Amino acid sequence: MQADLKTTSLNDTHIKLGAKMVPFAGYNMPVQYPMGVMQEHLWTRERAGLFDVSHMGQCFLIPDDGKHETAARALEMLVPADILNMKPHQQRYTQFLNKDGGILDDLMVTRTAYEGHDGWLYLVVNAGCKDADYAHLEKNLPPNVKLKVSEQLALIALQGPKAASVLSKLVPQVSSMPFMTYYATKIADMMVHISRSGYTGEDGFEISVHDKDVVKLWNMLLENPDVKPIGLGARDSLRLEAGLCLYGHDIDETTSPVEAGLVWSMQKRRRIEGGFPGAARIQKELKDGASRVRVGIQPEGRAPAREGTEIVDPATNKVIGKVTSGGFGPSINGPVAMGYVEKDFATNDTALHLMVRGKALPAKIANMPFAPHRYFKPEKFKESA
Repeated sequence: MQADLKTTSLNDTHIKLGAKMVPFAGYNMPVQYPMGVMQEHLWTRERAGLFDVSHMGQCFLIPDDGKHETAARALEMLVPADILNMKPHQQRYTQFLNKDGGILDDLMVTRTAYEGHDGWLYLVVNAGCKDADYAHLEKNLPPNVKLKVSEQLALIALQGPKAASVLSKLVPQVSSMPFMTYYATKIADMMVHISRSGYTGEDGFEISVHDKDVVKLWNMLLENPDVKPIGLGARDSLRLEAGLCLYGHDIDETTSPVEAGLVWSMQKRRRIEGGFPGAARIQKELKDGASRVRVGIQPEGRAPAREGTEIVDPATNKVIGKVTSGGFGPSINGPVAMGYVEKDFATNDTALHLMVRGKALPAKIANMPFAPHRYFKPEKFKESA
């Protein structure tokens, strides 16, 4: 291990489980376990995979007056989502934007409902961006909203069709939670914040727990025969099949939420009113269309197209875009990719060429997700249930 790499509290546990460890976002992280990336991916699609995501950043926005409206309006100055109208227990996906409407990071925001702290917002940000995100918040929050970074919290994700049955054996209430809500409780003597969310396209949960308790909780979950530990390799192929963006690859400071196909994460009030960085560009793109858009790409044959592969119009040999994520999709038994193309080429089934090692390989624009999302969305969440 490189001496300058950080470790999560599960580092020794991963090594004992036979994980291959690699540097990722400044951390020593498991890329795969002895089962291998392909089988880890398929296990998660069929049963339940357990991921260490403790490298992610967790923080709170705390309004001096304790009011949700105060924290929400402060955050809305930095993101294009409707935070003000979030309900207690609700979670939303959004993005930090720069003044040009480019994406500084994507993040999850939760309106908490903790007794005495119900005005707090809980944020989860990407590991590679968290220091910059914290600095961005410190610089731009008004004096009456404070940032509290929670370095003592770990985060693990349980993902897959068996995730709810596994976790409900420890916390029966989670079975009725809808996607993008949270529930706070105790497992044994451990305080946990459980959100029904994740980044695999599957049903599942992310569980925030104190560092000192995470090994115990991890091992409790692994006692269930439906659960196996899963590394970063399968996490990447799972999110690619699900058509989900990876920051620094599919989205960055040059891409807007409109180009990235993330308009769904900007609620109508914000699209109309603006009031966030880069609103003029984004509102123009909403009206006129963006000049390039993120699309799904289905290569023919078996050869995957990796990040950076040029996308060419077969009729003119003109470069019309670039692949931002690509690889083999174990669930569909074939290569999948996503990238940006000029808007005139973004229609489904449009023929493309992908320039792989100097050869033009045929491909077409394809619907995303490649593997269907299986999020749990009941009609109503009963908090007491």
